[in-house]
Amino acid sequence: MRARAVYVDFDNGQKDGLQSNVGAKVSAEERWIPEVDISYFLTKNIAAELVLTYPQDVDIKVGGSKLGTIKALPPSLMLQYHFTDLGAFKPYVGLGLNYTLFSKRNINGTGVRVDDSSTGLAAQVGADYLLDKNWSLNLDVKYIKMDTDVKVDGVGKVGKLDLSPYTIGIGVGYRF
Repeated sequence: MRARAVYVDFDNGQKDGLQSNVGAKVSAEERWIPEVDISYFLTKNIAAELVLTYPQDVDIKVGGSKLGTIKALPPSLMLQYHFTDLGAFKPYVGLGLNYTLFSKRNINGTGVRVDDSSTGLAAQVGADYLLDKNWSLNLDVKYIKMDTDVKVDGVGKVGKLDLSPYTIGIGVGYRF
């Protein structure tokens, strides 16, 4: 089990004409968030990791003015390979699936809304440094594919919001 402070750097990209069709610049501010993960070792080298945090605010702006906020809850399930023959230094790589749930999807009664979920790949590299039998320090970097369709009432789909963050986490781990 690990607890991390994670810096989230959202891509803030627009695809399929969102910016040109509705004049919207959609952005999510970079921020530090808490994260907890639970890992279960299937073998000496292979682990499954469940990554959890709380819903993140995503601000929607048009012409520089805030139109509203949606929330994104992004749990991920990763399959990791841990390199074990390097003493106290334990690097790992992982690949998995992110399933983001969006809430507060209607933007302040404007007729602009996003789909309720996004499914995408997630990739990670990281390392634990063992302090003793149970405690470790951790550094973890992830890329998470996260996007959703943006729709306007009476118009339909106007684009795709691509948040796809990179995250950098530092923390401590405890092995039971």
